Amino acid sequence: MDHAAVLALYDRDMREGARPDGPGAHIERAARVVRQVASPHGWNGVVWSDLDEATADAAIAEQVRHFAGLGVEFEWKLYGHDLPVDLGARLRAAGFTAQPEETLMVAEVADLCLDVHVPDGIRIVPVTDPAGVDLVADVHEKAFGTDGTRMRHQLLAQLTGDRDRVVAVVALAGDEPVSAARLELVPGTRFAGLWGGGTVPHWRGRGVYRALVAHRAQVAADRGYRYVQVDASSQSRPILARLGFAPLTTTTPYVSP
Repeated sequence: MDHAAVLALYDRDMREGARPDGPGAHIERAARVVRQVASPHGWNGVVWSDLDEATADAAIAEQVRHFAGLGVEFEWKLYGHDLPVDLGARLRAAGFTAQPEETLMVAEVADLCLDVHVPDGIRIVPVTDPAGVDLVADVHEKAFGTDGTRMRHQLLAQLTGDRDRVVAVVALAGDEPVSAARLELVPGTRFAGLWGGGTVPHWRGRGVYRALVAHRAQVAADRGYRYVQVDASSQSRPILARLGFAPLTTTTPYVSP
């Protein structure tokens, strides 16, 4: 895989050419900035920018004014290769708070090792209704220690909208939800995104996360997508690397003041 070429394709298709990630969201293209505007329960933020030293500060101030006028918090999703090189420092100076850095990892589906054993005693089941979404939210809260309210609203909206855009699964040990994840599909692009993968602490290290990655990548392959991408934490990066994913750049969410 040509890393530079795939990163350029990702920027073009998934960032500059971004599509809304669910019902009620829409994409706006302002001067040198692409942003998503959604409900307070959805994801609001900047997904792409084309800035330099002369234009960055004004663009940042304009996005703060725009989202403040809508009454919603937002995120500026900064990638490691974005310009100007001090854009992160400029965001911090404007009052943004940096969240933990992640790594954008991408794999060509044809190169992945998808023959992965599902751990004994684990069932991977599809999520199609509010009860299933509650199981995903339960895993999310236990795995990440954060409130799953926004994720619950977003996933419910996605599942009641265009079901061809999202595939959610939960791993059950008996009746206990121990891991969950979703696959987001973007028609018209070559990328499918792996999101929300998390495993409750007492089930980590047993291969459940790896099995969910392989399961979702197989779904992406079956639906004709060439690449799968993940915003990987430091915990998941080694697992993804062993499956065949390559790091292309970093990504850091900056939360609005």
